[in-house]
Amino acid sequence: MSGGLEVLSVKEEDMLKLLAAGAHLGSTNVDHQMHQYVFKRKPDGIFIINLKKTWEKLLLAARAIVAIENPADICVISARPYGQRAVLKFASSTGSTPIAGRFTPGTFTNQIQ
Repeated sequence: MSGGLEVLSVKEEDMLKLLAAGAHLGSTNVDHQMHQYVFKRKPDGIFIINLKKTWEKLLLAARAIVAIENPADICVISARPYGQRAVLKFASSTGSTPIAGRFTPGTFTNQIQ
């Protein structure tokens, strides 16, 4: 991100952590809206995600989360088994509300009056 604070600029250590987590590996299918985030395609068909753009979107998400005054108003959701631990850890460190497991669509929008 240009014009930002130096502390928020991407460091080699940050990139190595993203690589170790496999954040750069996509799937064999890519939506047309995701093409701007694709770096390359491997010979086996796996798309490689641009980690610099991933870092920029992480900073954008962090700024949106920090802008909310009451952390309990933030709801972190993962119905997938591999995301539930991350949701619980994130919620415990930020004070947000976790929903790990089954989440019924419309829970927020279809309130009974």
